[in-house]
Amino acid sequence: MRKNNMFSNRLSDCSITEEGYKALSSALRSNPSHLIELDLTGNDPGESGVKQLSDLLQDPNYQLKTLRFLGPAADEGCQYVTGIVGKNPLLLRELDLSGHKLGDTGVNQISALLQDKHCTLNTLNLCGCSITEKQCLILTSALKSNPSHLRKLNLSGNELLGDSGVKHLSDLLMNTQFKLEKLHLCGCSITEKQCLILTSALKSNPSHLRELDLSCNELLGDSGVKHLSDLLMNTQFKLEKLDLCGCRFTEKQCLILTSALKSNPSHLRELNLGWNQIKNTGLNHLCDVLKDSRCKLERLSLYYCDITDVSSLTQSLTNTKALQFLKELDLRYNKIGDSKQKLIDVLRDSNCKLSL
Repeated sequence: MRKNNMFSNRLSDCSITEEGYKALSSALRSNPSHLIELDLTGNDPGESGVKQLSDLLQDPNYQLKTLRFLGPAADEGCQYVTGIVGKNPLLLRELDLSGHKLGDTGVNQISALLQDKHCTLNTLNLCGCSITEKQCLILTSALKSNPSHLRKLNLSGNELLGDSGVKHLSDLLMNTQFKLEKLHLCGCSITEKQCLILTSALKSNPSHLRELDLSCNELLGDSGVKHLSDLLMNTQFKLEKLDLCGCRFTEKQCLILTSALKSNPSHLRELNLGWNQIKNTGLNHLCDVLKDSRCKLERLSLYYCDITDVSSLTQSLTNTKALQFLKELDLRYNKIGDSKQKLIDVLRDSNCKLSL
């Protein structure tokens, strides 16, 4: 069909192979100015074919407006997401939909896209999207059917996940093909019971996760901290970054946590315990971790922790290897008083940035 010197080409269900896509792409490049619509639905371009098509779409000389090679549901989802982010999500490795209230319709469309084999997202950010328990089931079911690419999932700020939402997420985490490296669940109202479900799942598939954000979950309680600590003691769990800011940790809970870290300290590089009332006793427990010769912590955040004396911390950094690794120490908004001067002196010639 010709219209205004522009063309639409339909090659749906033609059993085009990856080699065929290569030849087609080459031919289109040789005369790029006219085609505006290309329908390749029902053909499997494979990884190299998607790359060829992606390169075509990014060619400034090419005026292609519509490209179809997905099934109807995935294509609809692709158009929905494109309308939000302004780019074809199949050309992205990171999809950020944070702050959008997606609703059931949006979640269904996104899920159709996620389960399509052409979707190879590494990062999915759904922070503050009002995801419900039901919607979490739909999303995790989609990711189960296409689990191998995603490395970072951000569900922070979704307070309505509930028990079943966390259970569906945990079922996904137990999938050995799901190799998630970064999981953010900040401000999701995670309870003690949910923490057990989550950590049990991570125990069964522990080797991939490197970053865990559970900050601003004030309902973890003693048992939640105990479950998390049991996970941290697992030698196959090689977490590098742990954020527990604003979880209402007590001195007792800090002892439980640090006891776990002492048993498996060599992997952790960043620890955030800010906005927790760990006080001097909690700090002393942390110093026991720093004293361990296997500890290679690089960033330690303890702002708003009601700490008044850092003498034990100063001693730990003076007499151990910890200062060889520590790059940032955040002690802001603590009324430390006179003991801070010795700490300043110890850190003066080091590579560690101190915030007071």
